[in-house]
Amino acid sequence: MRKPRDFNAELKALGDKARDLKSRKVQQLGELVIATGADTLTADELAGALIVLAETKDTGKREAWAKRGAGFFQGRRSRRTAPAADRNAGSASAQPNGPQPASGRKGAA
Repeated sequence: MRKPRDFNAELKALGDKARDLKSRKVQQLGELVIATGADTLTADELAGALIVLAETKDTGKREAWAKRGAGFFQGRRSRRTAPAADRNAGSASAQPNGPQPASGRKGAA
């Protein structure tokens, strides 16, 4: 005869896992806000920008934003893994115009 399943324990374990995932998601979103420099915006500005992003149906804009976001993450990944000398040489060739000011990022929509 098989051992009966403890549904209550399984439900509790699933609930705990869901709570942990939600907590990790919130933490990662906060880290993303800080990493992108969006923590300098007020909560109203950030919420307004996110609402506009969520409401945008223009696939061209969404694709451009996705491409820019992918580039942001690829840049972060290469900075973590590349030695300091490679980082300096690579960043000069990758961005011939130098780093863009924070205000240049806000207007790109």
